Amino acid sequence: METIITVFLTILGIYFTIGLLFGLYFLFIGATKIDPLMKDTKKNVRVLLFPGIIVTWPFLIGRLFKSKTT
Repeated sequence: METIITVFLTILGIYFTIGLLFGLYFLFIGATKIDPLMKDTKKNVRVLLFPGIIVTWPFLIGRLFKSKTT
């Protein structure tokens, strides 16, 4: 049982680490590729979006690669 918990927490930690790194990239560069209006948003709004980006990064990475806006 202890091994299962260790494996689960390791996978969860990797998931959130990837989400954290992707979130930083997405907030400063990637968000404007999906939504051009993000250029004009304040930093407070981006800080509020950050936790959601960390959790939903697999969905956002797919949208980022499918977007045609540069």
